[in-house]
Amino acid sequence: MAVIRLTKEFSFETAHTLVGYDGPCREIHGHSYRLFVTVRGEPSADEADPKYGMAMDFGELKRIVGETIVQRYDHALVVRRTEANASWVDALRRSFANVVTTPYQPTCENMVADFARVIAERLPERVELYSIRLHETATSFAEWFAEDNR
Repeated sequence: MAVIRLTKEFSFETAHTLVGYDGPCREIHGHSYRLFVTVRGEPSADEADPKYGMAMDFGELKRIVGETIVQRYDHALVVRRTEANASWVDALRRSFANVVTTPYQPTCENMVADFARVIAERLPERVELYSIRLHETATSFAEWFAEDNR
């Protein structure tokens, strides 16, 4: 059977700040993120399988990415937590319900790598993550490819 790639697109609104950055992105600002997740696998050849002919059910991919990425980051403020900004982050959390802290600077590059790790852990056994593209703006994006990260 042929190996097939499936791609599903997601979108979410997120604000972030790049703590300590020397440019305008050090200020809190938001993006309309577009996330493209591509998986690859062989469609089921078992005629008795309810997923016969599918490499993966698009609904299952939607659930996985929805639970791990979209629900967590949509309408969130993403901030790198450091010892220096811990009290500021705690103050934000007292006023806002969806403050996501990361151990890394929440750049598009770091976020796409983290998303790849999280999504790959949840995929069914016979399906692998092929690539992720995260658009921060309409004209700017970062990509992660499995072949580059083996």
